[in-house]
Amino acid sequence: MLWRRSLIYFRCYRKFNFYSTINTNGIKSTRHKNISDTFVKKLCSAIGQENVSISLPVREQCGTDEGYHGTSACDVVVFPQSRDQICEVAKFCSFSSVPIIPRGTGTGLEHGVGGIMGGVCIDMRYMTAILEVNEEDFDCTVEAGTTRKTLGSYIRSTGLMFPVDPGADASLGGMASTSASGTNAVRYGTMKENVLNLEVVLADGSVLHTAGPKRRTRKSAAGYNLTELFVGSEGTLGIISKVTLRLHAVPQMMVSAICSFPTIQNAVQSVVHILQSNIPLARIELLDENLFLEFHGSEESVKTQAKDVEEIVKMDEGSNFIWSANAEERNKLWKARHDIYYATLAHKPGCKSVTTDVCVPISKLTDIIMKTKEDISNSGLVGTIIGHVGDGNFHTQLLYDPQNEQELNIAHEIENKISKRALLLNGTCTGEHGIGVGKISFLEEELGEIGIKTMRAIKQALDPQNLMNPGKVLK
Repeated sequence: MLWRRSLIYFRCYRKFNFYSTINTNGIKSTRHKNISDTFVKKLCSAIGQENVSISLPVREQCGTDEGYHGTSACDVVVFPQSRDQICEVAKFCSFSSVPIIPRGTGTGLEHGVGGIMGGVCIDMRYMTAILEVNEEDFDCTVEAGTTRKTLGSYIRSTGLMFPVDPGADASLGGMASTSASGTNAVRYGTMKENVLNLEVVLADGSVLHTAGPKRRTRKSAAGYNLTELFVGSEGTLGIISKVTLRLHAVPQMMVSAICSFPTIQNAVQSVVHILQSNIPLARIELLDENLFLEFHGSEESVKTQAKDVEEIVKMDEGSNFIWSANAEERNKLWKARHDIYYATLAHKPGCKSVTTDVCVPISKLTDIIMKTKEDISNSGLVGTIIGHVGDGNFHTQLLYDPQNEQELNIAHEIENKISKRALLLNGTCTGEHGIGVGKISFLEEELGEIGIKTMRAIKQALDPQNLMNPGKVLK
């Protein structure tokens, strides 16, 4: 692999020309004025030419995520093998005033990895070491490129699990960067609740441990909460190189269930009634008129919970309540849930998707989902409603023909309407996907002028040259 990347480097180096812009599917990436042949040569000297690529396909691939915003290729991609190499790149970029774009697996939806102002992409794919698992303390430390499924396989024999499970097999550094969530959040929380410490390379190449070097306590009252500041910062404050995570015991028993309703309104009302009954669900997911549920605990407790929920479902006209503790059946059920994004795309081959991501107080959930359902029905587009409704978080997936500008405009109109409606209902424009470039316009309305001013002050203090993932989160 290394010799192939080196060959790509040498082949492309001779042909590398610098242009003011790149035309990239709707988003134009600006070639940064401070990147030259000399810059690339010095970068190769600093971290090894085998860890540097200027191949156009590599740059385009690293400037693309799974959203609809297109491709914004950076100027150079580096593949660090260690934190020290990240520090060298950051120092060099800081000295040369060149933007830095951190990248995990690229499974985001809001174009957080796009090189919209040019610069150097730091791709973490080779930093995948699992450094420490402390079984007695229920925590672990991993390099930022480690994916959640890799960690899950590694700790399976310990009786522990890491519960945050976005649909994709995302990197844990990327999940921290975007404050990812998933189907288990209603019981175990999001990344904010499960990150104990972060090792972060700042814009000038210095290294910060957000909770202090080697700290991994469950709580601390020592100063500002720097860990939660960086969780959700989307690479705009620093490059996450190492993550210390909270682990959880695998429950004695897990029971999964599925049920269907005559209308989506009945399904959402049932979610509200279940949550108001204070039944300790592990998962409760909406897929249009269907609910997927899961219960964790002792054998006696989960069976009691499942029966209690079944009674509530019947009162809301739900039917076909089927539940199982069989691991194979449960895995098939949740694989179907995690694959719904790709299954929806397959419904109309060649189409792309605008995916929304709002979160509202539970009491407002029925109202916003019913109005959203009406918007989709009136739009003429194919769309689904799915979500982690136990948190009040749901998504719509709106399909459009990329050759049909009118369809894209309709999808955007619905997306904006849903975000505005969520804010009016005291909710948020993004429950888990982040701001990236797609939600910047809603951030000030959500946080207010003082909130934005405070964020800008933090950004200025940590990144005075605006080199860290510029053009994301804040204008």
